[in-house]
Amino acid sequence: MNFKNDMPLTVRRAIEVMGIFFLGWIIVLGRDLLAPMLMAFFLSIMLLPLYRFFRKNKFPETLAIGTTLLVLVLVVGLIIWFFSFQISNLISDFPVIQANVTQHLRSLSAWVESISPVSTEEQTNFISEQSNRILGYLGNMLSGAATSITGIFVFLGLVPIYIFLLLFYKNLLLRFVFFWFPSSNHENVEDTMREMEIIIKSYLFGLLIQVSYMTVLLGGILMIIGIKHALLIGVIFAFLNLIPYVGALLGNIIGVLLTLASSSELWPILTVLGVIAAVQFLDNNILMPRIVGSKVKINALATIVGVIVGGEIAGVIGMFLSLPVIAVLKVIFDRTENFKQWGILFGDERPTESPMHEPALREESEHVDRQLERENDIEPTRAGGR
Repeated sequence: MNFKNDMPLTVRRAIEVMGIFFLGWIIVLGRDLLAPMLMAFFLSIMLLPLYRFFRKNKFPETLAIGTTLLVLVLVVGLIIWFFSFQISNLISDFPVIQANVTQHLRSLSAWVESISPVSTEEQTNFISEQSNRILGYLGNMLSGAATSITGIFVFLGLVPIYIFLLLFYKNLLLRFVFFWFPSSNHENVEDTMREMEIIIKSYLFGLLIQVSYMTVLLGGILMIIGIKHALLIGVIFAFLNLIPYVGALLGNIIGVLLTLASSSELWPILTVLGVIAAVQFLDNNILMPRIVGSKVKINALATIVGVIVGGEIAGVIGMFLSLPVIAVLKVIFDRTENFKQWGILFGDERPTESPMHEPALREESEHVDRQLERENDIEPTRAGGR
């Protein structure tokens, strides 16, 4: 092995890894600034068609941006009103919920006493001790509630400001991007940015449609069956389902807890779980693939790691943003000669044969890339190949 020839590549890979480390460090330190900016970036891409519609109809630029933001505020306001209305209904049923919870606890206590030597009095003492601990823990959490609420209001206040500025200065920002690259690469840069816009809009509009039909479908079916707080279960599951893998599990747990608290019988719980499973199967295998499409596929490993890292960096917002961020990074990596291996790591273009036995899979090949896209049912969006 010739180490002299390998040394530049080794140094380059080491610099890449160090760059990733320091980039992650910067993101963690600046997450309070970057999270609203990143959210504003994706929302501004999503709002571009509406902004262009107003500009096409001779709206002044500032008025077009302001009207676009007004539409966004109205939509978010309707979502908040819907949540508030459903939660107020839940609070009004609190006496019934309290009675049902008490009944379930008595049934559980009798069952535990029948299979173990623990008496009802011992169970009551244990529950009291644990309740005091939980209340103490909740007290500590509530002590920082003011800071959290302040952070949420700051976040919600910064996002529309960032959206306005990103739309207002979009041409300046695009010129800034082109100046980073030599003229010979400008066509490739333009194709990359157009592809990113298509993928982001496709993904975010797909999520918006998904939340709508999941709420109507799941909430409607549960309402027809006669489950209390059906729409609240539907909308909570629809939003949590946007978080890959983890969200569906949390949505099932919350749906069961709401049903358990609202009903004194067991059959509604089984019904809710069955309906959620059926709707989720329909969503994952039929509806969502047709709505979002398959222009970019992210493998399950990269998705799970991205959700965990996003949650650690920016909480729930980071978990929501993890998948579109990975998708954008994959588009950039796929079009960058020095970072294509990272695009392969994020992608789902899984070869059927091992590169240990197929030398063609070890090196860059346009023919092999297209074959892998066909095998994995991925729509090529790049003009002129890679």
